[in-house]
Parts: sequence; C-alpha cells; structure tokens
Amino acid sequence: MYGQTNAWVLPDGKYGAFEINETDVFILSERSALNLAFQKFSKIPEKPICILEISGHDLIGLPLKSPLSLNKIIYALPMVTILMDKGTGIVTSVPSDAPDDYINLHVLKTKPAFRQKFGVKDEWVLPYEIIPIINIPEYGDKSAEKVCKDMKITSQNEKEKLTEAKQKTYLKGFTEGTLLVGEYAGMKVQEAKPLIRNMLIETGEAIMYSEPEKRVISRSGDECVVALTDQWYITYGEAEWKKLSEECLSSMNLFSDESRHGFEHTLSWLNQWACSRSFGLGTRIPWDEQFLVESLSDSTIYMAYYTVAHLLHNGDMYGGSTSIKPEEITDEVWDFILCSGPYPESSKISPSILKQMKQEFEYWYPFDLRVSGKDLIQNHLTFTVYNHTAIMRREHWPLGFRCNGHLMLNSEKMSKSTGNFKTLRQAIEEFSADATRFSLADAGDGVDDANFVSETANAAILRLTKELAWMEEVLAAESSLRTGPPSTYADKVFLNEMNIAVQLTGHNYANYMFRDALKTGFYDLQAARDEYRLSCGAGAMNRVLLWRFMDVQTRLIAPICPHYAEHVWRELLKKDGFAVKAGWPVADPLDLQLKNANKYLQDSIVLMRKLLQKQLFGSKKSNKKGPPAPAPFASVSEAKIKGLIYVNEQFDGWKADCLNVLKRKYDKASHSFAPDSEILNALKETSDEVSRDFKKMQKICMPFLKFKKDEALSLGVHAIDLKLPFGEIEVLQENLDLIKRQLELEDIEVLSASDPASVSKAGTLASLLQQSPPSPGNPTAIFLI
Repeated sequence: MYGQTNAWVLPDGKYGAFEINETDVFILSERSALNLAFQKFSKIPEKPICILEISGHDLIGLPLKSPLSLNKIIYALPMVTILMDKGTGIVTSVPSDAPDDYINLHVLKTKPAFRQKFGVKDEWVLPYEIIPIINIPEYGDKSAEKVCKDMKITSQNEKEKLTEAKQKTYLKGFTEGTLLVGEYAGMKVQEAKPLIRNMLIETGEAIMYSEPEKRVISRSGDECVVALTDQWYITYGEAEWKKLSEECLSSMNLFSDESRHGFEHTLSWLNQWACSRSFGLGTRIPWDEQFLVESLSDSTIYMAYYTVAHLLHNGDMYGGSTSIKPEEITDEVWDFILCSGPYPESSKISPSILKQMKQEFEYWYPFDLRVSGKDLIQNHLTFTVYNHTAIMRREHWPLGFRCNGHLMLNSEKMSKSTGNFKTLRQAIEEFSADATRFSLADAGDGVDDANFVSETANAAILRLTKELAWMEEVLAAESSLRTGPPSTYADKVFLNEMNIAVQLTGHNYANYMFRDALKTGFYDLQAARDEYRLSCGAGAMNRVLLWRFMDVQTRLIAPICPHYAEHVWRELLKKDGFAVKAGWPVADPLDLQLKNANKYLQDSIVLMRKLLQKQLFGSKKSNKKGPPAPAPFASVSEAKIKGLIYVNEQFDGWKADCLNVLKRKYDKASHSFAPDSEILNALKETSDEVSRDFKKMQKICMPFLKFKKDEALSLGVHAIDLKLPFGEIEVLQENLDLIKRQLELEDIEVLSASDPASVSKAGTLASLLQQSPPSPGNPTAIFLI
C-alpha cells in the first residue's frame, strides 16, 4: 500500500458504481459486487445495486486518494492484462515489488504513443517514481526492477517471464522481506502484513473481501459466490495439535512420496476450516443443532464405529432391533470404548456388552490402511489424522493411507456429457468381470490418473483363453513330459524364475501396485515359461515344473482374475477347495547369480545372432571411401556353418588397472567414487603400460572409467569386478544345444581368447578378434563354413 504510484483498470472492462450502504458507493466489477452483496456489503442484502455502468476507458485519469500511499494523489491508468473474473477488476500498482506493475509503468513512461492511444496525460505518469518500501535479500529495495532487468523483460506481453519473475520475488518478499516505511518499519513483511490489514479495517479504510479461487459453476448452472454466514470453524492449525498430527503422519505408510508431500503441504497451510452448513443431509452439530456437519469434516473417525456396529445393530446393517438405545451411547461410553476412559458406572448397557465393545475396538484398531482419492488429501484425509490425534491414544493412531488418482477411459477423462463413460455393469457385460479387473489392474498405480483401455480388456480375454487352451493341451499330453526332479540348466533357471515371480508379486500386492503385480505374476512368468519351452527343444519339459508353474500362476493371478483362477484350480488342476484360500505359494531362496547367468546367456545369443548376420551378409553401412564391406562368405546357400565362441573371462592390462583403481576409490558408505582427479593420479601409479605415455592412455582410459563408474552406481559395485560372478565358459558349454538351435549352426565350440591354439582355429578370420576383442560379459563369435 505504501508504494502505490497509480491504480490499474482494464480499458475495455465493464465496471459499475454499486451502492454498498446509505453513504458509500464502490466502483468495481459486477462479479465482485455480487460476492460483496452476499458478504453484507450491499444496500439490499444479497442483491448488488448498480446505479451507473462505467467502462474502463471512463476511469482512466481519475484522481484517487489511496490509504497509506506516500503519494497524496494517484491516477487510474490502463493495463491490458487485467482479468475481470479475479478480484474487483481494479488493481493497486506497486512497481517497486510487482514485476507486472513495474513493466506496465515503464512502458507508459517510455512510449508516448502508448500513452496517446489511451489518452493518458504526461502529468498522470511521468512525475511518479518507484518508491522503495521493502528490502529483499538478493533483490534489494526495488526487487521488481532488478528481476525484470536480470530477465530482460521489456514488455507486458511476456507473460511466462513475468510469471517466473513473480514467483522469484513474491514468496521471498513475504518470507524474508523487511518493511522500510510506515509504522511497522523494520519488521518482517509476514509479521507486519496482518497488523496493517487489521489497522486498515479498524479505521474503516478497508473491508474484508472473499471470492472463489476460480470460477465455480453449481449443478443448477449458476456461478457460485462466497457468502458470509454464521459459521463454526475447527482450528486445525493450532500449534500443539499440528505437532501431534505431524508426528502421526511421520510414522504412517503413505506408499508414495507424492502422497507424503501432499499431506505435508496441507499440514503447512491448513488452519481454520468451516465445518458447518445449514442445509442438506448430515449430522447435526450437538451444541448448535441449527447447523449440520459439512461432509468433508464429517466421518473422519467413522471406521472406529465399524468395530462395534454389529453389536449396536444386532447384526443388521440397517439397524435391526437391539437392546441398546441410541441415547444410551453417551460420551462416557465412547470414552470407555475408544479412549481407555473409566468404566461408565451410570450406563444402563450390560457390562458384558460394554466390555465386548471395548474388546472389539482394541482388536481392530488402529486401522492398517484406508484407501481413498488423492483429491481428499488436502481436506478430509488430513482431518482424519488431526481428529485421531485429538481423540485417540498414540497406539490407535492411523497406520496407513493409500491414495489413488482418478480413472480415465481410453486416455480421455470420463464424462457423461461427451459419451466417454462406462459403468461397471457395462464393462462386465462387454468384457466379463475378470477381463475388466485385468484391465483395471493394468490401468496404472500410484497417485497418477489410471487409464482403463478397452483394447487391454479385449487382449486379456484372448490371452486368458489361449492360456486355458495351453494348459488343457499340456495336461492331455502329460505322459510325454519328462519325469523326475528338475535337473537341467533350463529346469533350474525356470524354477528360479518362478521363485522370483512369487517373491516380487507378493511384494507388489503388499504395496498395492497391481500393474507391477500383473507384470511380475503374469507377463514375466509367462515369458519365463515360453523361454523354458524354447530351451528344452526336442527334450521334453519337466512334468514337476509344469505343474508347479500352473499352480503358481493360478495363485498369483487369483486376486486380479478370481473366476479364471477358480476354473483352473477346480476344473483343470482338479484341486480341492478354492484358489483364493489356497494360500500364497512358498518360494525357495532366490538364486540371483543363476538369474544373471541366464541373462548373460540370452544376451549373448542375441549378440551372436547379430554377428552371424554381419558375417553372412556383410555390413549395411557404407564405407566413406567405397561401397559397403563385402561379406566374409561368398555363398551361404545350404552352408553348414560352425561357430567359434571366444570368451575372455577376466579383464586384463590397462582395463584391469582401471578397475582396481575404481575399487580402491569407491566409498561403500556413500555409494560414490572419489573425484576424477584423484582417480587419475592413482591410475598414473599403476603399471608401465599406463604410465609410459599417460596423456595418450588417459584418453583411452577415461571413457572406460566413466562407463564402469556409471554401471557401478546404477547396477551395484559388482560391476567393477575383474570377472563375472559365474563362469562364462561353463554357462555357454552347458547350453551348446540351445545356441546351435537358436543360430541354426552345424557345430559350435566355446574357446578361450587367451589361448593361441584356440585363436588359430579361426584362420583368416582371427583378425575379427582384434577388431572386436571379447571381454567379461561380451563374448565374440566367429563363424566358419
């Protein structure tokens, strides 16, 4: 207020002169006049009285006297960016601290043509200079001028830059700014602001005004206003109560950082909350029955009622006949049940029932989990935390909230008006219950909006049907399966993958990550089955493992597709009881080394297939100096190809030096490496190969060092070991038949790249080992006809 140089109006804006009472007339927008009328600022309550319609052009040049302004007279000037649906449509101008005000005043001062366009006289603008009123660290006492110059803002049309400028100065000015003028000079802005506001209201120079944060349309189609009514408030921001609520929140499982941040933010601003209303359905406020408890404030501890409802309702959810009357459930009774208060001696309720009610509550409370929408974090769910800490003992405080987003349909918001809408009944009739549940599980987890996709539901029908057909086929040909315990490499890998699926899927279900559970318990498990079937080749699959697979997959999918699971359980597997009651599968300890070894095998096969294609058909890349490189083989029709797989199981030479240095310079506690300069100094002192021409070797070593550092930070410190945790040659030797079938080779050998005799077997193609030398995890294959 102190630094005002003018007031802004929208030239094309529609304003009015509205009678507030017998003596006062306010000039403002019609929208704000309507809000004020419902806040007891209108000659006729709830009806704005406009005695004159005025345009913004009519107001330009109007001399004004503003409270606290150091300028005795200021003028109304044009601003083309004012929004008429926000505030009164008339904006005070403080160019020392508001970037929008600074730029608009600067444009008016420096552009005579702009002044002429709106009929602005020089004396209304040119004499008015910026008045420093607040000192802000980093920005000084003219923060708006500084930030606009720093960001090179020159026009009021640079809206994005101006928004960023406001974000930089407004919050910092409020929290860290110091007032330089007036009665409260020297005080922090956030401390002085409420004092100045109260002073202006008390002296009659200001009134309190409220409006909706944005345009709100009621179900009847009317625009909503803020009305001043008699109201009861709950002071949620009270310091001691807030501290207890923050303590409760800190120990709760909220399942996502986004939810936790949402609750923490709400606790930081939530203060007085209007908890009553005068119409609608709901519970009467006990001490003032003309009001109802508004819906968001109501039912914040209703889950405690569930624990005893069956005793109060005589087993009838609608409230059947019972010996307990509502008026007998007094505050003393609730204190005894919920708060470990003294026994209510005056109660007419049977002591055995009272003790049973208390026992039921103590058994079920605290609640482990409440599932709700993310939009309730900022009110209802935070009220739940507050009210539990106010009423319950610590051991009965909530343990967890799982908040989810809204549901979209085929990547669009569900809306009846647009026709993009589907009820549960419609989805079940179109896709079946299980396919609907499958698509819902796949729709997404966390607080982001989920997306139900019709194609996913249709694909689920096909996929589940094909799986049923496969199981029927396997069971019909069961006699042809290999018997005995799992023994081959493929058997062990498949069994290990099932154990991994059991553990990961259990973890995902426990965290309500249903999409992840679907991935690990269905998609990944089926991929492991398909890989096993391929690995077995002509040799039959193991009967024990296939029965284990069908059992495990049925139990893992049961929470999502229960009807499908029960059909498989009873009709195909011929098991007693129900799949949902069969319990979670028991998993053996995981063999992560075996998993890594199998990944190495599968990746190596993919790599060898690419090398084979390259050797058979040559490089597709053009040579800068000529045509593409020719294929090593002149003709491959009906050729019998032999593969030589060269392995180097351990890094040696300068690469070994690099890895040994990285091991020494790795801090397990902080999971980080020493600075590059320290690593290079240590590398300099290693072998002659590195130190002989360090500048040259540094260029060679740095990319390798960076690659291995990144690998270690993302995959784990084992990435800088000199060799893999399993024998590469052993894994490849054990799977020669699989590699031959996959690559369609006549014969194949696994050889050591460090053995000269083995290298000589490549003949003229041995040069390929120089071009692409094998390293741990990356074998090199050469193919001969």
